[in-house]
This record gives sequence, C-alpha cells and structure tokens, in this order.
Amino acid sequence: MNTYDVAVIGSGPGGYVAAIRCAQLGLKTVIIEKYNTLGGTCLNVGCIPSKALLDSSHHYYDATKHFKTHGIDVKGLAINFKQMIVRKNEVVAQTSGGINYLMDKNNIDLLQGVGSFKDATHIIITKEDGSSEEIEATKTIIATGSKPSTLPFIEIDKKRVITSTEALSLNEIPKHLIVIGGGVIGLELGSVYSRLGSQVSVIEYMPTITPGMDAMLSKELQKSLKKQGIKFFTSHKVTSVVNNGDEVVVTADNKKGVPTEFKGDYTLISVGRKPYTKGLGLENIGIKISERGQIETNEHLQTNVSNIYAIGDVVKGAMLAHKAEEEGTMVAEIIAGQKPHIDYNLIPGVVYTWPEVACVGKTEEQLKQAGVNYKAGSFAMRALGRARASMDIDGQIKVLADAETDEILGVHMIGARAADMIAEAVIAMEFRASSEDIARSSHAHPTYTEAFKEACLAVNNRAIHS
Repeated sequence: MNTYDVAVIGSGPGGYVAAIRCAQLGLKTVIIEKYNTLGGTCLNVGCIPSKALLDSSHHYYDATKHFKTHGIDVKGLAINFKQMIVRKNEVVAQTSGGINYLMDKNNIDLLQGVGSFKDATHIIITKEDGSSEEIEATKTIIATGSKPSTLPFIEIDKKRVITSTEALSLNEIPKHLIVIGGGVIGLELGSVYSRLGSQVSVIEYMPTITPGMDAMLSKELQKSLKKQGIKFFTSHKVTSVVNNGDEVVVTADNKKGVPTEFKGDYTLISVGRKPYTKGLGLENIGIKISERGQIETNEHLQTNVSNIYAIGDVVKGAMLAHKAEEEGTMVAEIIAGQKPHIDYNLIPGVVYTWPEVACVGKTEEQLKQAGVNYKAGSFAMRALGRARASMDIDGQIKVLADAETDEILGVHMIGARAADMIAEAVIAMEFRASSEDIARSSHAHPTYTEAFKEACLAVNNRAIHS
C-alpha cells in the first residue's frame, strides 16, 4: 500500500493548487481525480470554456456592430459555430494538459478514479474498469467542487432543458434561449448566444439580476445588456418547464401572481450550484454536513475529523475558483506548520459579460445595514478618453470609504476590463489604503484605470474630469 503525507481528492483549482503547494513544502502528495482530465469544473466545463466562447462571440459581435464605425468594412461575415466549439475545446485541452505538466514537475502522484474514505487515514480509489486501489494518507484535503443545481419540478434532459455544461457544447445556435436565473453563469452564457443571434430571455425570481451585488452594478448591467437585445423578466417565479420535443415551454408568475408563458428551443437552468460530495464515503468517518450540503469546517478549513480538511465549493462561502485556490494554499501551509490567513471580504467577484462587472469589499446596502458611516465617489466610464477611443463607454466605478478614516471599504465597477482592474482595488484594500492614497497615485493616461483614480478623487469631491 502506498502511503502519503497528503492526499487531495479533486483536481479543480482548489485541489491542484493545494497539491502543488503541499509538494513545494516537501510533503509527499497524491491527487485523486475521477475524470480523465484534470482541472475540475473550472477548466473543463466552467471558467475556461465559457471565457473562450465569450471571447469568440465578442469578436463576432464587434465585427457586426462596431467594425464599420472603426472604418473596417467586412463582407460575407458568417459564424462557423462548429469551429467556435472546436477552438473552445482546444483551449480546454491545452489548459488541462498544463495541469498534468505541473503534477509531473512537482512529483505529485496522480490516481484516476473515485476516492472514498475507508477510515480517516485510508482511501479506496475505484477505477473506471471496476478495479480498486487503497492508499494511506496522514492528511487529506477534500476539493470535490460543485455541480449545477435545479428546481424540484424541473427535469434536466441535457438536450433541450440544459445546464451550463451542455450550453458550452451545443450543436447549434439556439433561436430562443430561455435562461432561468439572472446570476453570473446565466448572464455570461446568455451573452454568448445573444451575440451570436439568439433571442435570449432571462427569468429571475429576485427583483434584480446578480442578486447580492451592489445595486448600482445590477442596474447598470441590466441596462447595458438590454441595449444588446437581452430581455429580462425579474420578480418572476418559474412554476413549470415542459419539454415538447423541439420546443420548451416555461411558465412563470410575476409578483402579482399573473402567469406568463415563454416558448423557446432551449432552456438553460442556471439557479446556482450545490456542493458535490457523492461517493466520498463521508458517512464512514462521521464528517459533519450542513443543511445546505456543505462540509462543515473551522477557521482553518479543518473538518470535525482532525486530519481531514475541505476547501472550495464544498465548504461555505462564494463558489469561486480563485477563492478555492487561496484556500488550497492556506490549508497546505497550515499542514506544513505555517500560519497563513485569508480575508474573505477581499475575494473579488467578477461577471465576464461586456461590459465586465467586478467588485470587492462591502456593498453600499451592506454598509447601510451595518450602520457604518461612509462616503461614496463615482466616475462614469464615458468620461474617459480611453473608453471613447475604444467605444466602450458603458459603466462606472463606485468607491466606498470610511467617513472618518477614508479607508476604502468597497469598490464596485462595471466597464471594459473591469475583471482586470479590480486587482488594483484588492491590493489597495489588502494594505488598507485610503481613497486619497489611490487618488494621489499616478495612473497612466489614457487607460481605463484612470476611472478608479477619479472615483477615489470623487469620494472627497475632487474629481477632475466630471
């Protein structure tokens, strides 16, 4: 029987990063993955393939809507959707292959199969052919991620009623895509197909899309996507989804209880994700699970079984790849005797629509609810020379700062390259910068990041360009 210092179950961003950090710290490490490719949901059917399709569809949208204004005349423009999917698959394969390389580079053993606890230190790996192997591990990190959620009355057939996984590999562009759920995944995939010519209808139970984000972001994003042709039906409760073969009929009640019928050729169920712990054998070792199906842990991400840890989507908190990575690194270092930490308030959130949406820290609604005395500054992207040059004028940046100390408490941005720009805000807040610190830092001109500086100036009524 092979013995290890650390076994990691799951090779997504949390799992593979945890394995690499363990190996770097001199721990003999094995990673257990049930699928044939490494990288988990993120690399295979999540972050990476969706961004590949978002970029491809964005190119096509620009060519049809903006090239003429730029002085570029295009004739015979057409979508080769099959090639778009092929390119997406190539990006996934290259990225997953990179994880295999990193496993080899760091001398991490890889075992393919479903890992299940026999007891706290022994794991049985059942392979595809039915054979099994047992290993011993002093410590184990559970990083098995999540899978798409659904509603109790909806039957997902993976043909017409689909999840994000199927939406990434369709054989055709939908004529009418009905998206149930106005969160990140639904809006990103809705954007892909809207750009490619689909009619897209988004049905959201809550009064706003992207619930939980600052109200300004939700409002601005909906306004921008509406201009792009996406239709929104907020405060609508879905009551039935019926697949009639080549047509899906969705019924949803508005806030007055009046039903509306939607007919489309595809319906994307995008109502969130749930932790995936099936087959782990947690019952064999008595690991506690919450009512929401999450593995319960302490502040060190240690379960009630002291030598077993859990990270990423299977524990509480935002289901984000970069959050899982930070947790994987932290647990590896804790196992090695170090004392790392994570400030969960400073894990950024991003929506990869166009304009992009990004945020970190507290929302204005949260500060009001907590009774925090704050001040706010905003700056519109359309006031930037760089934004006008690129024709990306939608959006704004809002900075929230403590009214007394001026420390930045939250940053909320919507605009071109917001996904990249948010990193400056995260760094600023990690070092507890004031809005004046950013306002007095030189930002290259012309750039999109000047909007962050201007919003910080606006916190103290000093904005130059508005």
